[in-house]
Amino acid sequence: MSTQEGTILVGNKNVMNYVLATVIQFNQGAKRVVIKARGRAISKAVDAAEIVRSRFLKDEVDVKEIKIGSEQIGEGDNKRMVSVIEIVLERKE
Repeated sequence: MSTQEGTILVGNKNVMNYVLATVIQFNQGAKRVVIKARGRAISKAVDAAEIVRSRFLKDEVDVKEIKIGSEQIGEGDNKRMVSVIEIVLERKE
């Protein structure tokens, strides 16, 4: 897994679960890890990225890119728009 990109999908679990998953991805050799979330989980994704960047891998990882947008979910009359975020963390050279 030397130059691969890892992906973490944030949901209902505790923030530290996603922090641990991200740190494990980097320790296994990933150069980039993308933290993805939508809806209410967006704040957890931001928290996880900041904890990784400022506490666990301080001076080793930077936020490379942040993508935000909307996604349509549901079918028929239940269609609605949900906000989405992708935070790309990259190991410093």
